[in-house]
Amino acid sequence: MPHDLPSPDPRFLPARPAFAARALEGIFRAPEYRATEAMRGAVAVADVLDDDHTLIDQLLFGEAFDVLLREGGRVWGQCRRDGVVGWIDAGALGPGAGAPTHRVSSIGGRLPLNALVDVSGDPVGEVALTPIGEFEPDLASVAERLLGLPHRLGGRSDGGMDCAGLVQACLIACGRAAPRYADGQAEAGRQVDRSELRRGDLVVWPHAEGGPGWSGHAAIMRDGEALIHASGRAGVVGVESLATVDARQRAEGFGPPVFRRI
Repeated sequence: MPHDLPSPDPRFLPARPAFAARALEGIFRAPEYRATEAMRGAVAVADVLDDDHTLIDQLLFGEAFDVLLREGGRVWGQCRRDGVVGWIDAGALGPGAGAPTHRVSSIGGRLPLNALVDVSGDPVGEVALTPIGEFEPDLASVAERLLGLPHRLGGRSDGGMDCAGLVQACLIACGRAAPRYADGQAEAGRQVDRSELRRGDLVVWPHAEGGPGWSGHAAIMRDGEALIHASGRAGVVGVESLATVDARQRAEGFGPPVFRRI
């Protein structure tokens, strides 16, 4: 008999009260199990919303989206690249998951950083492309190219990104496991001591409560003392000292920072 998963995380659970994805049959209790319909992003960037219409993620061109429910002009399902579930405009999707050959590796073009394309047929425009399976070596170097981009809570694209979206984008570009939210990023790689910090390390301030689409504050170290982050206070991706950001985050109710080396 199906049983309840221990503390399933609703952010990544392809299930609603009336149904669950067929892949959960036998491990998650639901009145009905449905097959997913594989689709892919057909516009540069599409917003992913929760039930309250809050932006919690974005789907980039070429990324797969597994549809479980259609309602009017929108669909509900799961972003395959980072696992987030939510609503998306049906018109932003095309059929099939596709077979991308390249990843966009430049900023500010027709398609955003990390969009997935098949060069045999996708309208790419003036962007730099990297073959699937080839990655950049340095997280901080990718983050430096994102300096000046606007902050947008729930965003993970050139048009605006939140702190965890910035870290995720850099991890993807470097071929690393890329959790969408700060709590997942706080478990990536291995823990290091503050005295050992170096370029490319992650620093995450967890938050006990968080909110829709966020669970803490995340950044990438530029060197042993300064970090790069998408700052809601500044409104852009910028550079600040670790000491300054640490004092501010703790004053705003965040926990002590966690330092991780990828």
